[in-house]
Amino acid sequence: MMTRRSLLQTAGQGFGALALSSLEAAEGLHPSATVRPRAKRVVQLFMGGAASHIDLFDYKPALIKHHGEPSDFGEPVEAFQNGLGPWKRPVWDFQQYGQCGKHLSDIVAPLASCVDDMAFIHNLVGKTGVHSQGTLLQATGFNLPGFPGMGAWVSYGLGSLSDNLPTFVVLPDHRGFASNGPKNWDSAFLPSQHAGTVIYPGAETPIADLFPGKAGAYITRDSDATGLRVLQQLNGRHAAPRLDDGRLDARIRSYELAAKMQLAAPEALDFSKEPQHIKEMYGIRDDKRVWPTEINAEEEADYMGRKCLAARRLLERGVRFVQIWSGNDNGFPRRNWDSHEDVERDHGPLAWGMAKAAAALIQDLKQRGLLEDTIILWTTEFGRMPSTQGGKGRDHNPYVFTNWLCGGGIRGGTTHGESDQWGYKPLDRDNPTMVYDIHATMLHLLGIDHTKLTVRHNGIDRRLTDVHGHLIREILA
Repeated sequence: MMTRRSLLQTAGQGFGALALSSLEAAEGLHPSATVRPRAKRVVQLFMGGAASHIDLFDYKPALIKHHGEPSDFGEPVEAFQNGLGPWKRPVWDFQQYGQCGKHLSDIVAPLASCVDDMAFIHNLVGKTGVHSQGTLLQATGFNLPGFPGMGAWVSYGLGSLSDNLPTFVVLPDHRGFASNGPKNWDSAFLPSQHAGTVIYPGAETPIADLFPGKAGAYITRDSDATGLRVLQQLNGRHAAPRLDDGRLDARIRSYELAAKMQLAAPEALDFSKEPQHIKEMYGIRDDKRVWPTEINAEEEADYMGRKCLAARRLLERGVRFVQIWSGNDNGFPRRNWDSHEDVERDHGPLAWGMAKAAAALIQDLKQRGLLEDTIILWTTEFGRMPSTQGGKGRDHNPYVFTNWLCGGGIRGGTTHGESDQWGYKPLDRDNPTMVYDIHATMLHLLGIDHTKLTVRHNGIDRRLTDVHGHLIREILA
């Protein structure tokens, strides 16, 4: 019987070609890797439910001046829940920060020390006001399911930086998944080893099924290793006559990685050796189990802080893409950014906790020399309307919203694009920024030509940016 290693070495196609492609990608030889990389790693911060750009980052004095007046958009508006009440001023006051003089809302003021490292994009336009579709568009480049997540594309194009940890890790909201759940980080038609691995930092079981459960107390380390060897032999026997099917190779890789993670993952997620001042910087509290029943900002800072600190530790150890989620798709009162009823109630704790944790991540990466080759992207599925819904809430706004980036290759202290005086649509409606442009720019900074990172699927050369995408050169350092 052939061993798996000899099988891969002798195969001229199928698994062998897949392994060769992976090795080439890890060495920067993938055909799409045609530009000098400025970054090696990515952190994507995703605010599930649609964060309000005009209450956080996009300062609109006109809304303050005309607060309470009947809204007039100058054209018919299709609103998701008819949230077209009077103009509504930002919930929080804005102040200017940094040498760049960037306006930030008071609720995200913890980011003030980082604005000179950040680039804000205020003219981003979506395709839909539906959460599931808008989330997929930002996460996968398509507003329909069945396409790989951005982290899966990066994993496929560049390969792994670590033999002992996944290339693509997902840290969901502890309360549940956002819209679409695992479809946002699925590998789809890419080999399945490129899908995101879900981890819950701070949970009793951060990684599902990594170790035997309580019912498996009879399993020893030796018996576990013996079982894996038998499984490897059976997999090799099954794979031998099926060289053109990559699914089993991906399954083999997943078992091998899981065995390595049994040693590497617990150490990466162990915060006990982190200095107390680092944990405090992230907002992590050791007495987190005494939270009151109502959501509060310190609670959110603790949860987001644990995910952001875990992200830093994973990046240090070779994880290439970390996706951090804030907000889930179920439960009420809302524990997400979908603030139809009350922006202050819903956004307040989430925004302050996010800002404290994100600022800590930026500062921590910077002091360790990791920010210069790590991209951080803050995104959400769309924005919210400048008019009121029920007096305290805001409806969906896919017509314009904000993203920000910082880190590897990003020119800090910059702003690209503007929204109009209300924050309703781009000021220049003929030249908006699309998510494809952000994806293309990020791939470029990773050393990948977005037009060449393609996979043939159902007769079409698929890519993260579909048939779109332009570099946002104004934000490149």
